[in-house]
Amino acid sequence: MALPIPDAVTIAGVTCFCVAMAGICYRRRIFDLSGSLSALVVGMAIGICGSVLWLVLLLIFLVSSFAATRYRFEWKKAKGFQEGRRGERSWRNIAANGAIPTVIAVASFVTDAAANGDPDANMFPKDVASFLFISAIAVAAADTAASEIGIIDPRVYIITTLRRVKQGVDGGVSLTGTLVAFVAAAYTSTVAYVVFAGFDTDLLAGPRTLLIPMLCGFLGCQVDSVIGATWEQRGRVGKLGNNFLSIGFGTLLALLFALGSL
Repeated sequence: MALPIPDAVTIAGVTCFCVAMAGICYRRRIFDLSGSLSALVVGMAIGICGSVLWLVLLLIFLVSSFAATRYRFEWKKAKGFQEGRRGERSWRNIAANGAIPTVIAVASFVTDAAANGDPDANMFPKDVASFLFISAIAVAAADTAASEIGIIDPRVYIITTLRRVKQGVDGGVSLTGTLVAFVAAAYTSTVAYVVFAGFDTDLLAGPRTLLIPMLCGFLGCQVDSVIGATWEQRGRVGKLGNNFLSIGFGTLLALLFALGSL
């Protein structure tokens, strides 16, 4: 099977854009050097193998995540709740949050090549891939918002027992964190729906395309808390492994909904 080569303009444009964004992220200390290089690879894979629109959504997620990270940052730093030294992310964060969206992009590219232009032969059509990609990003956005903004709420409860605990405890949830998680999932899904409706048709049609990624994003964030209260507290999985598993759950849930829509 010969994989189709994207046109030179797309490759050059995506490469220049990703290099520029990686440089800006490193300079602004959003990522450390390893994170910037990893983000460059992930961005190029998604932009070239998936869609330029997917890359736009990834950028929107990055901007909103940076805003959440910087929210009351000095307070979080004083409490020891910040990422890195100044909120910067490393390659591990990129891998935890970007692995599944990257796999979706590459899988879409390969199956499209295998179909040789026959839509009926494509086992992973672009509309389904877009649906899953949005859901994965919605989980990551919800979890980031819940972690970075929800941490300010002093009224924290373990999700499995609702026992009152201190801020920063794995598996702890709060009213603030729950609300911002829903808002982040809804915001991501709405922006994606508008972007695809305005510029592309590669998305499953109907209101479910807006509502299901929103639901998957929110539920994926809650699964993150459940894993935190169980496996993470017992040392069976780390924070970033938890992120990966919760994004995987949200994406799998979206796939089940997508299969039911076909």
